[in-house]
Amino acid sequence: MTRHTLSQQEYDEFCRFLAEASGIELGPGKQYLVSSRLGRLLDEHGLGSFAALTRRLQDGADNALRQQVVDAMTTNETMWFRDTYPFEMLKQALLPELGAGSGPLRIWSAACSSGQEAYSISMVVSEFNVNRPGVLRRPVEIVGTDISPSMLQIARSACYEELAVRRGLSAERLQRFFRQRGGCWEVVPEVRQRVRFTELNLLSSYVLLGRFDIVFCRNVLIYFSPDVKRDILRRIAQALNPGGYLFLGGSESPSSYTDAFELRRLPQGVIYQRRPDWRP
Repeated sequence: MTRHTLSQQEYDEFCRFLAEASGIELGPGKQYLVSSRLGRLLDEHGLGSFAALTRRLQDGADNALRQQVVDAMTTNETMWFRDTYPFEMLKQALLPELGAGSGPLRIWSAACSSGQEAYSISMVVSEFNVNRPGVLRRPVEIVGTDISPSMLQIARSACYEELAVRRGLSAERLQRFFRQRGGCWEVVPEVRQRVRFTELNLLSSYVLLGRFDIVFCRNVLIYFSPDVKRDILRRIAQALNPGGYLFLGGSESPSSYTDAFELRRLPQGVIYQRRPDWRP
């Protein structure tokens, strides 16, 4: 692969494109990150510089290249049952509280990457139904969304390599919820049937997703500007039923961006609840 470098002007122009396309704010001093992730694409498409790449992206004629670039620049760090406490909170507090409602209990895993979070949620539901039969009287629907088609392809396949299943899964859960098929571990149908995946840029409309009782949007907002955070949180609040719950990452909080949520402290950790009287 040819070693491509960026001038400051090329870097600034690319950062503007990426922010407009995905909301991701790279900030200063990350030229090496861009070069290392996109150098191969320049070679594949016969582009001699990052200036040529940005011009191609901005003219809007090559949607495939545009998607490849956004995909390459998206951070897809994920694991099973990441941070543990949100899943314990779901099991210990939220499923009992919401279990007697009417209609499906709907959960959104936003920026779901390759699907580990969405399937972890479904595993918790399975465990809850075994340990507390009859408490959850509603079917559970889990929607996973991500901007990356390649990550969603893995999620929909529900088949993970050995290294992936070792990140966050106990031996007990691996044995119970997966079956080895060829060179991968496949999620069992009981867990898969609750989950569907769809492509979504968080800058786009959420209307077609419907309304939710719980939203997981964890370790995502840190990549966005304050204005984009404000917009995303407002629209998540609109997508939540009144009194619904929002999980954020440990370093994230909605308090500086919207008054739609109030903080609730539970034994397992903190969560944000949409105020029943909030109006957009």
